[in-house]
Amino acid sequence: MTNSLRSHDHRRAPLPPQAPQSPADGVPSPSSAASASDPAPAKQRDAFFDNAKYLAIVLVAMGHAWQPLTDHSRAAEALYMVVYTFHMPAFIIISGYFSRSFDMRADRLQRLITGIAVPYVLFEVAYSLFKRYADDDPSHPISLLDPWYLTWFLIALFVWRLTTPLWKVVRWPIPLALGIAALASVSPDIGDDLDLQRVLQFLPFFVVGLFMKPAHFQFMRRREVRALSVPVMACALGLAYWVGPYMSSAWFYHRDSAQELGAPWWAGVVMTFALFGCSMLLTACFFSWVPRRKMWFTVLGAGTLYGYLLHGFLAKGSRFWEWYDVHAWVYQPLGELFVTFVAAVVVTVLCAPPVQRMFRFAMEPKMVWAFKRDATELARSRGKG
Repeated sequence: MTNSLRSHDHRRAPLPPQAPQSPADGVPSPSSAASASDPAPAKQRDAFFDNAKYLAIVLVAMGHAWQPLTDHSRAAEALYMVVYTFHMPAFIIISGYFSRSFDMRADRLQRLITGIAVPYVLFEVAYSLFKRYADDDPSHPISLLDPWYLTWFLIALFVWRLTTPLWKVVRWPIPLALGIAALASVSPDIGDDLDLQRVLQFLPFFVVGLFMKPAHFQFMRRREVRALSVPVMACALGLAYWVGPYMSSAWFYHRDSAQELGAPWWAGVVMTFALFGCSMLLTACFFSWVPRRKMWFTVLGAGTLYGYLLHGFLAKGSRFWEWYDVHAWVYQPLGELFVTFVAAVVVTVLCAPPVQRMFRFAMEPKMVWAFKRDATELARSRGKG
């Protein structure tokens, strides 16, 4: 990782153990605002994870740009399905990995509120207002219980993080999480509150991340794994190209039960385990090709939450204002490449430090006024006085 700045031999640069409360705490983006009890977190940044988050957010933006093309291009549909198999699982696994040390300590709960809950509230309101006026839908409700569009990830991360201590005490956490996901996939009565279908169906990836170690990421960086990832990805693309016309991409969203997708209940169980296996395999392939050393885009890994939430306005706006229909040439091969390039550039700009500074009030508010001061900190300040 950062040690590989001195050497390009990845075998000499094993992934270092992470600090208990790394600045990459929480994904898609780390919070740069640390509490007083977390000394100098910025010096502990790990280039591998920032690189992984940036590359994954670029794939997220590309996937959203490809979605209108999937009805017109079988190749775009295949790419879309493959990317949706692993880009959110990759984010969620990293989220779980950096949640390993989470407990109910006051400063960590404060960071959970300011770094996840507050942005959720602000962007849920902002997205709802945007839909009302941009889509000419004045009846669209503003509801914090029914996440709209991208905000589901924030509420999911909030719930997963709170459950972290529970997963540490159960004997078989990953099988249990998979069982919960399978049950959710056959339970159409769960409803839309807090987007619980996604919270429960994506849960196994968070739990996997909780129990991963640096050695697991080091294993995925082995030369043999990188070599094997190429034919695996090629086979995945070929399979997606073949089954694309016969399979609904809604399975990859994990937001509906099998019955809601028009399938028998047992298909939910089968697809839960099948997609989990495929997602883990392709996520390992993705991680195997993430650079370990510091790259030009490494600094953008600190702003992926900004890119994630802000690009959603453009992604949805392109549908509301029918940009794809107005410019029909985008459905041609060169147009598809252009759309892909624009999506990558836009999300890159939205992850940049100037954008982070502009929107930090919403993404990383300090809100010192909202919390009681820690007893230890109060005693220390009195002693200095």
